[in-house]
This record gives sequence, structure tokens and C-alpha cells, in this order.
Amino acid sequence: MFGWRRRDGRENDADGSDVSEDYHDGADSAPDGGPYDKHEAPHDEVERLDLGSVRLPVPENSQLQVEVDPEGPVRAVHLLTPSGRLTVSAFAAPRTGDLWQEVREELIEQLRSDGADVRHEQGIWDTELVADTDRTSLRFVGVDGPRWLLRGVAASPSEDLEACTKLLYAVIDETVVDRGSDPMPVRTPLPIELPEEIAQHIQQQQEQAGA
Repeated sequence: MFGWRRRDGRENDADGSDVSEDYHDGADSAPDGGPYDKHEAPHDEVERLDLGSVRLPVPENSQLQVEVDPEGPVRAVHLLTPSGRLTVSAFAAPRTGDLWQEVREELIEQLRSDGADVRHEQGIWDTELVADTDRTSLRFVGVDGPRWLLRGVAASPSEDLEACTKLLYAVIDETVVDRGSDPMPVRTPLPIELPEEIAQHIQQQQEQAGA
């Protein structure tokens, strides 16, 4: 059973059993939960990992994988779970929204050019993409927010994609996005800032590898 621990010590299941009923109703009824803009974040007891632009819960029995650019900036943070890998990231978007539709069409073209079998599926927040390759299955989820786009990706063997998707939904539903007030070009990835303890651990690993 996956779950993240609340500050009072109780566990919140992340297998879809303790999230909004709208998860099972399809996209005809919008979910009551997140993802949340910083200014609308709930004052709840869910512990979230603060990455600067996004604050997300980390499911139990999962590991954090950080993808760092050789020049220093963090490219992405992945959550490695027994059912697959989750990636949640945020991008600057126009005030008018609707960036996900545009990005989604570009993803379809890119994935098909790489030989993937791609299909649309109606999801909780909007239309989602499912891509099957010889080695893995992927689900792309997009949520348009106020001047931001949140994109979630579940990657797993095809037989585990359903379980991995449920976990991705639960993580997105509890994620908080901090767009910031600075002007940014549309599609710019919102910067990821690692907690000091994690940043120091990565630095030590890099120093040991270069020794």
C-alpha cells in the first residue's frame, strides 16, 4: 500500500481509495482537489516535498531520483515507485490557459516519430495521452492552472500502468504549484530548488564520483 504520512502521524493512502470520488467519475465532473495554486493551497496535514516551484507528496516505498544538468540546474525530479516512475513538473503558461492542448499535440507528433503507439484517453482533468513502446508504457497528464501548466508522467511496464496512473493521479491531486510573480516566456520550466539536505547529498556524490 502506498501512502504519504501526514504531520499527525496518520497515513493517507495513495492508491486512489482516499482521494476524490471524481477519480472514478471521469472528466465530466471536475475533481474537488488539486493541483492547487500557491494562493489556494489547503491548510491540511499532508507533508509535501518543497521543490520551490512545486510542492508534492512523496509516496511511501518510493525513492527520489534527481536529474541534474552538468552546468548545475536541476532538470527534473522523479519518484521511483514499485509500479513505475512518476515525474511531475510545472511550466510557465499564458493567462489565457489552454497550453496543455497545444503541448499535447506536439507530444503526439514527437512520440509517434519515435515509433510509439499513441492514443487519447479522457482523464480526470483533461484529455490525456497514453503511449506504448517496446519497452515501456507512458501516460501524460496535463492540468492548466493560473499562468502555469502542470504536467505529470507515469512510466512503467504496460501491466503496471494502471497502478502507476492511480498513484500519479493521487500525487497530482495533492500538488501545490508556486508560479512566482516574475515574467517568464511561455513554456519555460519553473525552476526546481532542492532542499538543502538533498542538495548537499547530491554534491557529496558528485565529489566522490570525481575523486
